[in-house]
Amino acid sequence: MGEAQSQDFAAQRAGMVAEDDAMYAETKSETGLAAMSPAVRAAMGKVERHRLVADGHRGAAYRNHPLPIGGGQTISQPYIVALSTDLLNLKGGEIVLDVGTGSGYQAAILAEIASRVFSIEIIDSLGKAAAKRLQELGYGNIEVKIGDGYKGWPEKGPFDGIVVTAAAPQVPRALVEQLKPGGRMVIPVGGSGDIQYLKLLVKRADGGYDEKGILPVRFVPLVPGKS
Repeated sequence: MGEAQSQDFAAQRAGMVAEDDAMYAETKSETGLAAMSPAVRAAMGKVERHRLVADGHRGAAYRNHPLPIGGGQTISQPYIVALSTDLLNLKGGEIVLDVGTGSGYQAAILAEIASRVFSIEIIDSLGKAAAKRLQELGYGNIEVKIGDGYKGWPEKGPFDGIVVTAAAPQVPRALVEQLKPGGRMVIPVGGSGDIQYLKLLVKRADGGYDEKGILPVRFVPLVPGKS
């Protein structure tokens, strides 16, 4: 990649961050967040999204909408990636679970802040391609496995935070069980034909959780594995 093209992608990335900021301001009444946290802003401004999308979509990498990545899956809108990360309230040093690796973009954003990111993808080809790209980008603190996101990754938990990047009809109990007390989960809930809501769950000491609906969203469904 030439220097001019590299600078162009950097300018597009800066524009994306500015657009995300504007969307934060517009949705403050729903999300409670007026602007990106400094840590999330830095991550969004650093991660090279154009290297985590299909070659044919690189020109659209920094537009604020989802993009197809194959297998009927998409890479989420940058604003939603930023918001989901911010809702975890990461301070640095956390262990986080990313359910639905996809292209690896959400995992990369998380890895800029958290200490370790464990990411699960049910589609073999997507998971392996994402793991390869993330390794090439130098993310040694991300581990990807092929598996059923509904079941989580219990041997790597409990987790300080969990981000789910596909919609489940209800909150998977296994994921709640893998959260630490006080841990946060961001998950879109609703069927593919229903109104879906991005929800924030905070686990209580008694094993239950408090839940808040954040925004109406539209995600691809979280695919269960074959038992």
